Amino acid sequence: MGFSSALQSRAAHEALIVRQDAELRLMETMKRSIQMKAKCDKEYAISLTAVAQQGLKIDRADEMQGSLITKSWRSYLDELDQQAKQFKFNAEQLEVVCDKLSHLSQDKRKARKAYQEEHAKIAARLNHLSDEVVRKKTEYQKHLEGYKALRTRFEEHYIKAPSRSGRKLDDVRDKYQKACRKLHLTHNEYVLSITEAIEVEKDFRTVLLPGLLEHQQSVQESFILLWRNILQEAAQYGDLTADKYKEIQKRIDTVIGGINPTEEYGEFTEKHKTSPTSPMLFQFDETLIEDIPGKLQSSTLTVDNLTVDWLRNRLQELESAVKDCQEKQLKMIEHVNGGSPVANGSIISNGSNTSNGIQSNKDSQCRQSKDLNALRCQEKQKQKLVDMIKCALNEVGCEELPSGCDDHLTLEQTFIENGYNNEQQRSNSTSSPGLGIMNELMRRGGVLTLLRGRGRHFKRKSTPQPTTPTTRCRQGRFNKLQPRSQSLGSLSISLSTNRPLYEEEWFHGVLPREEVVRLLNNDGDFLVRETIRNEESQIVLSVCWNGHKHFIVQTTGEGNFRFEGPPFASIQELIMHQYHSELPVTVKSGAILRRPVCRERWELSNDDVVLLERIGRGNFGDVYKAKLKSTKLDVAVKTCRMTLPDEQKRKFLQEGRILKQYDHPNIVKLIGICVQKQPIMIVMELVLGGSLLTYLRKNSNGLSNRQQMGMCRDAAAGMRYLESKNCIHRDLAARNCLVDLEHSVKISDFGMSREEEEYIVSDGMKQIPVKWTAPEALNFGKYTSLCDVWSYGILMWEIFSKGDTPYSGMSNSRARERIDTGYRMPTPENTPAEMYRLMLKCWAADAESRPHFDEIYNVVDALILRLDNSH
Repeated sequence: MGFSSALQSRAAHEALIVRQDAELRLMETMKRSIQMKAKCDKEYAISLTAVAQQGLKIDRADEMQGSLITKSWRSYLDELDQQAKQFKFNAEQLEVVCDKLSHLSQDKRKARKAYQEEHAKIAARLNHLSDEVVRKKTEYQKHLEGYKALRTRFEEHYIKAPSRSGRKLDDVRDKYQKACRKLHLTHNEYVLSITEAIEVEKDFRTVLLPGLLEHQQSVQESFILLWRNILQEAAQYGDLTADKYKEIQKRIDTVIGGINPTEEYGEFTEKHKTSPTSPMLFQFDETLIEDIPGKLQSSTLTVDNLTVDWLRNRLQELESAVKDCQEKQLKMIEHVNGGSPVANGSIISNGSNTSNGIQSNKDSQCRQSKDLNALRCQEKQKQKLVDMIKCALNEVGCEELPSGCDDHLTLEQTFIENGYNNEQQRSNSTSSPGLGIMNELMRRGGVLTLLRGRGRHFKRKSTPQPTTPTTRCRQGRFNKLQPRSQSLGSLSISLSTNRPLYEEEWFHGVLPREEVVRLLNNDGDFLVRETIRNEESQIVLSVCWNGHKHFIVQTTGEGNFRFEGPPFASIQELIMHQYHSELPVTVKSGAILRRPVCRERWELSNDDVVLLERIGRGNFGDVYKAKLKSTKLDVAVKTCRMTLPDEQKRKFLQEGRILKQYDHPNIVKLIGICVQKQPIMIVMELVLGGSLLTYLRKNSNGLSNRQQMGMCRDAAAGMRYLESKNCIHRDLAARNCLVDLEHSVKISDFGMSREEEEYIVSDGMKQIPVKWTAPEALNFGKYTSLCDVWSYGILMWEIFSKGDTPYSGMSNSRARERIDTGYRMPTPENTPAEMYRLMLKCWAADAESRPHFDEIYNVVDALILRLDNSH
């Protein structure tokens, strides 16, 4: 049953129109879905390419020379890259499918319109004739009534007239004859109209409407066929079981299957083949006890009243550890041999397979044998220590142990009561408790006593030691650590000071840990800083000692300050005590303070800066016009909101760390960084002209080509300088450049900059200025100075368009798609042809084809010189 016979009614016609509308809506839905799939596939292809690129970054690949697994890995990543290209190709084909679906939708709309118009046309004629028949019938009835009335009147006059003549009778006869003629004419018209309507209705019902419906059915079915083909094509480009993917997977399986464990290390072993290692010699350093009288002997345990309890406890721990090792060995042997005992301790396989599905039974047995050997070694090592301690205890053989104190070394009871008796609990297990501190004090070269009372430090009872070049150097370096009224000729100095902590030059305020680490380079370097932990301010001592160590200053209940030693009334006194006594900050760390690191010249005090008025807002906080108290110089100050997390504060200070080493007229100058207290501030030169973007828009009518080219040259000069310093700006744009009162452009806003020749983004692509960023950076997260060249081309376009928005009217994603297909923005009005050609060179798809900033500067400079000479 087809359209021609089944859909002739008006209701069926309207239902067909509704169905076509529904099909058009379905097409639109399909098109949007396929577009989304194409976009997802493109993004996946980009991510897959980034994965392959990241995987190929094998550090020190020369060390993996000859490795089969490295070769397989590289081949595997190459195939991943092929997969990415296939996904990208399929995504592009899906976009073609979307275009086909769009065309099909347009054609279907046209076909629906043509059908409606044709149906309305043939139906209109039938309706017109139907209306005509009704009208003729109405006329027929009207003339028939008139005819009857005139005929009756004529008959009445004719009968009454005596002579069958007369003027009145003639008049009645004429009217009657006219009525009769009109009736007959109307009769004929009515008959003809009925006859025509019958024929038209018959043709409409049997020829025209069936023909139209039959044609419409053919058109609809043709659309369904095309629609099906489009869907098949879309499915084809989303088929992950396609032969191309199977071939890629087959190649991956082949390269991975080619890994042979027995051949993997052949080349490596041959290259690094050496003789068996010689035994390492461990022996007691007898110089440690040369100046210590008493019973300490090299390589011999000392048993006395200070050590016996510790030795006995240590013996118990070791005996327990030996027993534990023995039990673990027994369990392992029973597990391997199915519970049967092993006479000689060897592993006897019972054929059971303990493989986890990845290792073979042989591998599992090798691993168990290795673990068993390790346990035996541990047992033997600990048993050796057990025997040594037992031997030492047996040699004493009496309850009254010899004294562990040297007669000439005396300590006041307060020394022990104030916390140093706890050294026994904190000392390392390899040293004798109680002696650790005394030996340390003896090594310092004098008898120390702890003066009673809060806030005091150790003094030597002996006469002051002669000042050596070393001590003179130490005292000179520490000059800034003490009040200015103190004398450094002796260690016994007054510790009273009224200066606040933030005035000490070795106090670096809230400088982040990453910045602190940069300043501490040699063992003994130290500084003091402030940190915020759990919304609470804490003072931290940072020391370089076998790495970098950070000690939080502890506060006592009485409001004093300490580490592991005695408390002091101020942090300055505590730090000076640690420095002059040369005692470790903590026993565990062993860190000794040797050289205070003072603030760098660019570390300003917050109180040196007076904020005047807010002139803008940045990513991290407000920007102010300010004045330096010392020089009365007007400056610009970027502030960092106190509520930002530490990670954001580190990023904020990154701009200052980069700028502090640069000096160029086209780079905004750093004056200093304020980190003594919150808020953190970056102080820079005040560039009165403000943002280049704002300047371009405000002065759009007054800018000449010469001025615009000068701006381009300034920017190129600044970027040439940065390129020479291996600095990648990553956010070059008119909004991030400043203009001074002499119309000179300065590069600013280094918040996203990196000081390296190549930088790979690993924290995602958030906050990326898409319309200013090079395609390779967007697609692969790879930044080089040539990415800044692309951005410079956009900056040139902004300058010559006088502040217009790049890719106006396009979303970021649309602009990115157009760029990938080769689109480049047209030249702004009145732009010199040479400058536009330079823009296009900056926008080369291949980064290596772009000019470097040195070449860009020379080109722009030559064009300006030629322009000046022509005038």
